[in-house]
Amino acid sequence: MTTATTTIMRQHLIDPEICIRCNTCEETCPVDAISHDSRNYVVDAAKCKLCYNCISPCPTGAIDSWRNMPADLAYPLAEQLLWDTLPAQIALDASPGVGAGDTAPALPDDVQQIAAASTAGQGGVAPPPWSAAHPYVNLYSIQQPAVATVSGNFRLTAEDASSDIRHIVLDFGNASFPVLEGQTIGILAPGLDANGKPHHVRLYSVASPRDGERPKYNNLSLTVKRVTEDHEGKPAQGIASNYLCDLKKGDKVNVVGPYGTSFLMPNHPGSNLLMICTGTGSAPMRAMTERRRRKSAPGEDGKLMLFFGARTAGELPYFGPLTRLPKEFIDINLAFSRVPGQPRQYVQDRIRSRAEDVVRLLKDENTYLYLCGLKGMEKGVDEAFADICSRNGLDWKVVQATLLQQGRYHVETY
Repeated sequence: MTTATTTIMRQHLIDPEICIRCNTCEETCPVDAISHDSRNYVVDAAKCKLCYNCISPCPTGAIDSWRNMPADLAYPLAEQLLWDTLPAQIALDASPGVGAGDTAPALPDDVQQIAAASTAGQGGVAPPPWSAAHPYVNLYSIQQPAVATVSGNFRLTAEDASSDIRHIVLDFGNASFPVLEGQTIGILAPGLDANGKPHHVRLYSVASPRDGERPKYNNLSLTVKRVTEDHEGKPAQGIASNYLCDLKKGDKVNVVGPYGTSFLMPNHPGSNLLMICTGTGSAPMRAMTERRRRKSAPGEDGKLMLFFGARTAGELPYFGPLTRLPKEFIDINLAFSRVPGQPRQYVQDRIRSRAEDVVRLLKDENTYLYLCGLKGMEKGVDEAFADICSRNGLDWKVVQATLLQQGRYHVETY
């Protein structure tokens, strides 16, 4: 066995299963590390500088894929071009590409130590829950989209609220468009951008359960916020969001997808859902909650616990329907940050206030945790979990790593 230290690299890859071949990543890459053929988009490990310029523009998240690899065994372009799905993260005591029945050569101990250090603290996409239903992806492309008809467009927030959030129902008629709770669809807004090119696909989480917004109808719903400013508060009109929010009943919409193979709900009895969201991040939580509400019988399913944040009650999507759900069905914890005369409260504050019950769920191997909303919420929620775990004899980093490995920790932020 060699004693030479082997370098472990974080190889940047593109997930062929959810990539929609829009060419955004290749156009964005400043070092020409990304290329493609008629089948796949791929990243040249020798050229990639890990600058992350391509991550944000990707409409599906396919570009945000990584594997820890011995540098001398990095996946070559020729191999990537043949993939239909991403390879699993290899155990770093084995070489990729070893056939069934072969014996993988062991890597030296120092390689395994480097590998352990390189993966510590890194998230990555978790596998789906073991009992999740099989998701269908990439059924419709930019070249051949599904055409849906708008059957409803309803404002969810109060008329005087600063946020215009809509519940939009799309009917697919005779087109087969199966989705699961937690999946997303892509919307193709009409028109061209400033460079004369078609607008990039915009993704939206499905807000209805798998049997449709109306059961046994071939439809689904979206939760869409009209974007009128950027993250810095400067005026900016969101192309797809304004297009969707202005749609009228009977209008036609081009839809691609569906996408998503990880952020899915478990199906086995006794599974608990611990859901944390803000704003339109409520879409997948609504889908999962509605799925449970429609199919649950006494003792059939586990606990539902929801932490939901907004500025005020008038800006909270689905506020009315949420308040009418029975407490024995779902444990709802609302956090409002801009109520006059009251201290600001965020979801992480409500998590701390319910520490005993949250820790009890975290200790249950049947608990699945879902976090969805603005990216800025991640840090506060992570700190809240670390605090309540430390006060109850747990190490949040260890708990989080276990949840990720077991497909029980899922995050979608934007």
